[in-house]
Amino acid sequence: MSKPTIFAVSNQKGGVGKTTTVVNLATALSALRKKILIIDLDPQGNATTSLGLKRQMGGKSSYSVLMGRHKIQESLLDTGIPYLYILPASQELLGVDLELATVDGCQFFLKKALAELNDFDYIFLDCPPAVGMLTMNALVSATDVIIPIQCEYLALEGVADLLKTIEKVKKNFNPDLKIKGICLTMYDARSNLSKSVVQDVRSYFGSLVFDTIVPRNVRIPEAPSHGKPVMLYDFKSVGAQRYVMLAKEVLNREKEVQNG
Repeated sequence: MSKPTIFAVSNQKGGVGKTTTVVNLATALSALRKKILIIDLDPQGNATTSLGLKRQMGGKSSYSVLMGRHKIQESLLDTGIPYLYILPASQELLGVDLELATVDGCQFFLKKALAELNDFDYIFLDCPPAVGMLTMNALVSATDVIIPIQCEYLALEGVADLLKTIEKVKKNFNPDLKIKGICLTMYDARSNLSKSVVQDVRSYFGSLVFDTIVPRNVRIPEAPSHGKPVMLYDFKSVGAQRYVMLAKEVLNREKEVQNG
């Protein structure tokens, strides 16, 4: 069986729609009968709770897998959504940087854990909004990076640093790492600022930017409070439909790569 495509979804800036993108893009792909795994690497555990599950404490979690205490295959939870599984977060992730600070080869811990997984089409790594050991492990493990950027003031803040980090990871640990795309989120069609940000990001990053833009839509932030992706909370909403479009665009980019 072929190896899964592994997406690290990352941005050093918080509040850009990173976890929202992970949960809803993963759900949209699972609706297309792709077998999907979300790995929640953020101590806040928002991807976990957005799917109606609880962060683990002392049990099987992304932390316990990263630290080698549990095998990944035995630690996955069924989300109740067909084809979609999750490795939940734990608050213990907060201490990872200190615990691994002096451990040789700690950048490869997640990659080693993922090596036993061949039965997924796509794996999403939900990174915390900082470039510490968790994000480093994600970038070393990933085949591709998806960068959400919100259509607001200081949208590009942190992106330059992330791009430098990606280049360092490529140079030292993961030469095949690629940016799959940049996803524009929280777009407000009534706002000149939103339009300006879209223009700036497209002019700077060109074809790396996905055509699909995710708008501000009240259903998107409402959905996690009900423990559901927006597609299940309100499939007909604009937000849900945009994630369906984004999923199809991601698949098309995958086909382009495969076809050379």
